[in-house]
Amino acid sequence: MITYRVSGLTLALDGDIEGLKEQVASALCIPQGDIVSFQIVKKSIDARKRRAPRFVYTVDVSVRKDEVLRGVTGGGMCIEFLSEIPREPRLSVKIKPSRKPVVVGCGPAGLFAALTLARGGAPPLLLERGKAVPERVIDVQTFWEKGVLNTESHVHYGEGGAGTFSDGKLTSRAKNPYTFWVKRIFVDAGASSEILVDARPHIGTDRLREVVGNLRRTLIDLGCEIRFNSRITDLLIHRGVLRGVVVDGGEDIATDCLVLATGQSAEDTYRMLYARGVRLEPKSFAIGLRVEHPQELIDSMQYGRWKGHPGLPPADYFLTARPGERERSVYTFCVCPGGNVIGCSSEQGGVVTNGMSWSLRDGIYANSAIVVTVHPNDFAGTCAHPLNGISFRRCWEEKAFVLGGGNYHAPAQGMVDFLRDREGPLPHPGTFLPGVNPAPLNCALPRFVVDALKGGIHRFEKKMRGFLTGEALLTGVETRTSSPVRIVRGPDGQSVVVEGLYPCGEGAGYAGGIISSALDGIRIAEHILVKGF
Repeated sequence: MITYRVSGLTLALDGDIEGLKEQVASALCIPQGDIVSFQIVKKSIDARKRRAPRFVYTVDVSVRKDEVLRGVTGGGMCIEFLSEIPREPRLSVKIKPSRKPVVVGCGPAGLFAALTLARGGAPPLLLERGKAVPERVIDVQTFWEKGVLNTESHVHYGEGGAGTFSDGKLTSRAKNPYTFWVKRIFVDAGASSEILVDARPHIGTDRLREVVGNLRRTLIDLGCEIRFNSRITDLLIHRGVLRGVVVDGGEDIATDCLVLATGQSAEDTYRMLYARGVRLEPKSFAIGLRVEHPQELIDSMQYGRWKGHPGLPPADYFLTARPGERERSVYTFCVCPGGNVIGCSSEQGGVVTNGMSWSLRDGIYANSAIVVTVHPNDFAGTCAHPLNGISFRRCWEEKAFVLGGGNYHAPAQGMVDFLRDREGPLPHPGTFLPGVNPAPLNCALPRFVVDALKGGIHRFEKKMRGFLTGEALLTGVETRTSSPVRIVRGPDGQSVVVEGLYPCGEGAGYAGGIISSALDGIRIAEHILVKGF
């Protein structure tokens, strides 16, 4: 029996899945009865202009056939022999550690590092400075409804990390065989099985809250200990070797293996690492604005006269441009069909925006970030410092706070008014919580970012007619697309300065998004299991 991966199969919106088997049998020149197993591994939508949208599939199929076909293409299809590859971590710790490894942070990087360590026989202690999901939801809801910020429990800090209050997107460009396993873990914890095949899978913030809680219970069953409201305030280092961590300024916990997966918003942690001599370096990131269009308008632009078809999901998009400077990109990021724009402040006196969707994506607006690449030389200032990017984004978050009225409302402006540098009424109130205040957004970002955004929006209109419209609302500012700092690590996953310190995930500068962060957590755990203690 031989297994093939067949890609490029297509079905009309009302097509029958059995039609895929017919296409596969025809492509392999075999009777349909010779197909032993048939599994859909990817499903996407081709909604290019001037023709009916259709579904595009990739399937794995096992057949009774002796001859191995390799890389056969034709008719838009590609047939590849599928060799056996590991699809989940299977390592075991060499030596049972006398001290538990410690994982700091319960976002996707920390959770999957802990899960991999526990499955390998070394269940860690997890320390999270924020709260568990049920208590955390109350604090976040209080901020959205009343503008009262808890600086230790918000969208960024707490169980599940920032992803808990997001669309729960699981897209990733990484060609990593463990990606399916990560999604399988999410499904086992309560996510829809559709994420296993959707080309642009998402869970939804409502389902994520359940999923994260179930992951916690799984980790506890595997022997992990989890402590919330536990902030790492210092490292215990002796002659370049980690000896322990300090929690909340008073409790010492001995360990010689620390997975640091704090996320990108723990500014005090970066400053502590810098003071301890851990090597940090600035890195590029992106800043910009959130845009909201009526979802019906996006559906019309993407699906044309087929919008509203029951087989089609709410439409999304991805747009890029390079106006002016060739090395500076403008692009849409984190598109949330049928979603909301939310307040994500983490420090007093700053406004940060992000997008989220519920699992059904049934809101009346679609939103996405429109961001511009920012390089270290843009925020180097008069002296080179690895934390200059932190100060740079903080500056613009504080400006947005003032423009928004000083109460965590966000500054907002119609897209057309923004492009014309004029004041005017907002096209609609939008969805941002705690609320919006009309303000000139050209004052909320650096001049080079404003100019790039304006050039990018005009180019987006050429690619997607109707994007530039009086119905579009811009809200600022979007500054947490990725970390502006990298905690430098070597090929063994450890800090190049402190042995036993394993920087991990988005906050370490090695991931961006749920899937890539989870994969980085697995990668670091494998390093630890291979090395032993």
